[in-house]
Amino acid sequence: MTEKTTQGTARSSIDPEEIARFSAMAAEWWDPNGKFRPLHKFNPTRLAYIRAETCRHFGLDSKTPRPFEHLRFLDIGCGGGLLSEPMARLGASLVSADASERNIATASVHAAEQGLEIDYRCTTAEELAAAGETFDVILNMEVIEHVADPMRFLKDCASMLRPGGLMFIATLNRTLKAHAFAIIGAEYVLGWLPRGTHDWKKFITTDEMKKGIADAGLSLKELRGVSYNPLTGNWSLSSDTDVNYMALAGKPR
Repeated sequence: MTEKTTQGTARSSIDPEEIARFSAMAAEWWDPNGKFRPLHKFNPTRLAYIRAETCRHFGLDSKTPRPFEHLRFLDIGCGGGLLSEPMARLGASLVSADASERNIATASVHAAEQGLEIDYRCTTAEELAAAGETFDVILNMEVIEHVADPMRFLKDCASMLRPGGLMFIATLNRTLKAHAFAIIGAEYVLGWLPRGTHDWKKFITTDEMKKGIADAGLSLKELRGVSYNPLTGNWSLSSDTDVNYMALAGKPR
């Protein structure tokens, strides 16, 4: 799975080939039957997880229409805004950043058409951190496997998290099973994603993720697998982290 372009500057993480690849697909973000169809199918599962865990952590009422009011979110590597728009509807004050100007243009136009106020910026994690930006919640979803220096990127993101804040990280595990399902299956057999979308060597193992989170000064709250059921065509949370997984990390108060 992927939604993101890369983040960074000369010292770390921008991968020009990754940015070019996703920029070329920018106009298709909001087509549920286009190249980003897997994300449209995947979105309900990750949205439900983000909503539930954020409300639990901050003691919010998840049944209210806008539980995220008074929380400041960063959607880093926001792509076309598939996560940003639901967060805005839930009341979040949102900065949504991507290194691709075309992605930001697509996302901004779509949000305006929906009457949503989202602070879209063509910028990077490093630049936001250097500017002293801070957030209660950071969404680091399907981006870390596309950057040049994943652990540096993780530290830059963690530096912007306020004490007591949460960071959601979604990525792919570097296993043979992930290679079979996420690359051979999704890209070559099923044609869910354009060939070359993923580089298996850039996938992050769960052990690497745990160490990266600790090195960034955060505590790991949980790892959750996300699995696809080919019979129903639906995604769901699971205990299987061999392919897609989400890590929930917090910053101590």
